[in-house]
Amino acid sequence: MPSTLPSGEAAPTDGRLGADALASLTVRPLSFYVHVPFCATRCGYCDFNTYTANELGEHPGASRATYAAGALRELDLAERVLGEAAGRQPVSTVFFGGGTPTLLDDDHLTGILAGIDARFGLAEDAEITTEANPDSVDLESLRRLRAGGINRISFGMQSAVPHVLATLDRTHDPERLSDVVGWAREAGFEQVSLDLIYGTPGESLQDWRRSLESVVALQPEHVSAYALVVEPGTALARQVTRGEVAAPDDDDLADKYLLADDVLGTAGLGWYEISNWSRDRAARCRHNEVYWTSGNWWGIGPGAHSHVGGLRWWNVKHPAAYASRLADGVSPAQAREVLDEPTRRVERVLLEARLRAGLPVDVLDENGRRCLTGLVEGGLVDPDQLPSGRLVLTQSGRLLADAVVRELVP
Repeated sequence: MPSTLPSGEAAPTDGRLGADALASLTVRPLSFYVHVPFCATRCGYCDFNTYTANELGEHPGASRATYAAGALRELDLAERVLGEAAGRQPVSTVFFGGGTPTLLDDDHLTGILAGIDARFGLAEDAEITTEANPDSVDLESLRRLRAGGINRISFGMQSAVPHVLATLDRTHDPERLSDVVGWAREAGFEQVSLDLIYGTPGESLQDWRRSLESVVALQPEHVSAYALVVEPGTALARQVTRGEVAAPDDDDLADKYLLADDVLGTAGLGWYEISNWSRDRAARCRHNEVYWTSGNWWGIGPGAHSHVGGLRWWNVKHPAAYASRLADGVSPAQAREVLDEPTRRVERVLLEARLRAGLPVDVLDENGRRCLTGLVEGGLVDPDQLPSGRLVLTQSGRLLADAVVRELVP
């Protein structure tokens, strides 16, 4: 089911941004997110803006064959809108997400990357990531992606246990993971990330341990592990409502998070964001750090969100509508919002409190600072970090991060 976009004020048809937003590009570089909305099948838990690869027919922009042309048109728009401001610092990160980006032809994917480089320039050390399903790549396709400039790959593993994958509607063979990671290494990828989901109905603690141990055996540089969320309107939500499967249990999720932190930490992967672990600082996902620290990024593709200098906007969801607007020379943005200072401060608390680097205490208002003593006494905030002006969650605090944030910004 395609996700629901927020409301907001009307976005200008020419895509123009304000002077304040453009000025932010002189301070922080620009990143790009490219949303590829196609999947081989739709997973029952997913509420992302995705479509099965062939359900939209051959309408221009709504098919895999014509998607890249629309994306390049949006890059033309971005070049016109950002002008010289974007050229002052080269692009630092690019992330192809979805959907399953690797359902596109390899030359289409790398062609979009080349389009970003031609219009804006890529930093010499730019991090270029693509997501991939284990059954959507092989050795030769990985070699082509690497040769085309993509230098980081994130595989949607989710679980190593067949019955858990079946509940999630994932179609890949878990035994294939060792093959695709090996192929990625052979193709020249030095940064490999694996994505996991825990809390699937029917997943035991031992099942989860098996998945974690499988991950450790593959020796990735980076691991993401997210608790399953039953999103309204999804097939999984309907199953839960009908009583066909049980909703995730908070205590079970907590046990699995603690197990992940233990197993991954013992293997040399340290947490740097509540749901993300890396081998070292260089292996952190720099693109996600742009999101978590309110950086600047332009989202390409249907339903993609963008943020530049406190101005946020989002594109129309349907691929055909997206492509049609661009073909007519009109911005695909559906709506936008200007974030005022109180909103930006709250978002900093929401996002930066999740980071190992912590949240600067001076971001908090008077109420938030008054709460610190109780949070320290409750074992949720590390007292040793406060003298340096940082609020850093303890492991218990990570388990209750949402409750901590509610204390800080009621």
